[in-house]
Amino acid sequence: MVIAYVAGYRDFDFTTIDVSGITHINYAFANISDGEAIFDTTKIDGKRLTPKDIVALNSLKSKNPDLKVLVSVGGWSWSKGFSDAALTEQSRLKFAKSCAVFVDKYKLDGIDLDWEYPNQIGAGNIHRPEDVQNFTLMLKEVREQLDLLSEKKGDKTHYLLAIATGADEAYVKNTELGEIHKYIDFLNIMTYDFYNGLHEVNGHHSNFKASTQPDLDMNSVVNAVDMHINAGFPAEKINLGIPFYGRIWKGVKTDGKQILFQEAETVGMGIDYKDFYQNINANGFVRYWDENAKAPYLWNSEEKTFISYEDEESIQYKIEYLKNRGLAGVMFWEYSADYNGELLNAVIDNLK
Repeated sequence: MVIAYVAGYRDFDFTTIDVSGITHINYAFANISDGEAIFDTTKIDGKRLTPKDIVALNSLKSKNPDLKVLVSVGGWSWSKGFSDAALTEQSRLKFAKSCAVFVDKYKLDGIDLDWEYPNQIGAGNIHRPEDVQNFTLMLKEVREQLDLLSEKKGDKTHYLLAIATGADEAYVKNTELGEIHKYIDFLNIMTYDFYNGLHEVNGHHSNFKASTQPDLDMNSVVNAVDMHINAGFPAEKINLGIPFYGRIWKGVKTDGKQILFQEAETVGMGIDYKDFYQNINANGFVRYWDENAKAPYLWNSEEKTFISYEDEESIQYKIEYLKNRGLAGVMFWEYSADYNGELLNAVIDNLK
């Protein structure tokens, strides 16, 4: 599986997507309003989301008839309605029915729920201890409503249900992964943002393994997968998340001897691969490789700027690992952040 997230709030022509090596597209995002999944046309970053995007994505099936198109509900900014929607049997039924209506209305192949995160505050979300079990019950109800939709239409279509999951211990402890797998077709682990926009210390944001200072590594890909499988989720339903963007820290306070895990004047803001690829071993930046973490980073000693990112070499290690571990495939965020298909081609070539 090669699952491409596409952001509806990016100024991007979705009809130009090369779907020759992509199996699924997840359109981000739908919102939750009054307990129901809705297509929110609110402007994000100056662009208004529009249902025409879904029409454009479905048109790509003329180039790849096996392509599946889903819409992702929630995300970091729009997860505020999940806890209330999952709270009672009545609210879960209401939400699940809205998901089925949503899938039918926009001619989708399924729906992806990106609750960030059950029983955690996230971006100022309502959250409750009951979220842990209610999330499982919500997924069960959505699965049942999607199956009912298939029965009503009489076309024997299996509508997909997927989720995006966190990569840390807190997520695993606040979900029932050993039960959830019964109701979903696959999940996508967000194995990135380990060091992120909340951290004033720089670090790897999607390292494969721990570095030489594991006490300072927030997480790792291997650790995240192990926690999911140990919690009872089957490996063959797990997609490994790969970022097509980096994290940049400026004003890193270092004497030059130690570059990683140093305080900086800024937090680790996101930066698309297409916006910094030209700085790889150029413009004052030098590419370094952390052999333990199997992760690259860029360092500009004069400007004291650090960029954690993904490249062809780090992708190769992750693909080899997912094959050996028996995982389902790859998910990546986000298609338009790539440059000239470099990272996507690295994913596809290594999968082959």
